[in-house]
Amino acid sequence: MFFRVPIFGFMFFFYVYVTTVAAEEVRVAVAANFLATLNEIITNFQADTSHTILVSSGSSGKLYAQIKNGAPFDVFFSADAERPKLLEEEGLAVKGSRFVYSVGRLTLWSPDSTVIQGEALHVLSDGHFDHLAIANPKTAPYGRAAEQTLKKMGLWESLKDRIVQGENIGQTFQFVFSRNAQLGFVALSQVLDPKIDGSGSRWDVPAAFHDALEQEAVLLMPGQNHAGARAFLDFVKGDKSRAIIKQFGYELP
Repeated sequence: MFFRVPIFGFMFFFYVYVTTVAAEEVRVAVAANFLATLNEIITNFQADTSHTILVSSGSSGKLYAQIKNGAPFDVFFSADAERPKLLEEEGLAVKGSRFVYSVGRLTLWSPDSTVIQGEALHVLSDGHFDHLAIANPKTAPYGRAAEQTLKKMGLWESLKDRIVQGENIGQTFQFVFSRNAQLGFVALSQVLDPKIDGSGSRWDVPAAFHDALEQEAVLLMPGQNHAGARAFLDFVKGDKSRAIIKQFGYELP
């Protein structure tokens, strides 16, 4: 009896210590288009594990610049494949950790069910709107895709004066949702978010109108020995996460 209490006490301390060490915070940078989808994935991941995910969202270009300047993220979910590749080449990401987690879709959307009727070319060329929102083409892949789409339709020059640019696709969506812009090019995943549930009117942009929106994730150097970061990336690759990604309107790689 004399030895059982100390042994039990030691084992309890050991259990608490191991559990505390195993439960890690994972710092994730995510492109704005994927934020709602990632939040759904995180809810499931945190329910299945002891790890905690801390999220920062913005345009891929701005997040890339922050990582280059030393922001201590463990994982980066970009809206393109270019920036994760650059981070790998620059020694800021773990080689061999990059993978395509989704392929995005661009859509022309309005919260008003009567605005987008029929062919988008007619809607845009008729000019019955004051502002068209797109994300910044220089920093946001969805903005670049919107610019390419308008040029493909021969409307870039005629509509330039009506375009309002969001810093990222999240801000662009807010411009349209708040009706500060009557319509805009946003991520299909934003329109299929359960909060919106496909309401309003939209035209899904054909994939051939712009460069493919292949979105890559990568393990960053601060996360290279981080069990929680690796576990989270493995979870994103799994069937449960892939079903969520597809539900939000992305194509699977």
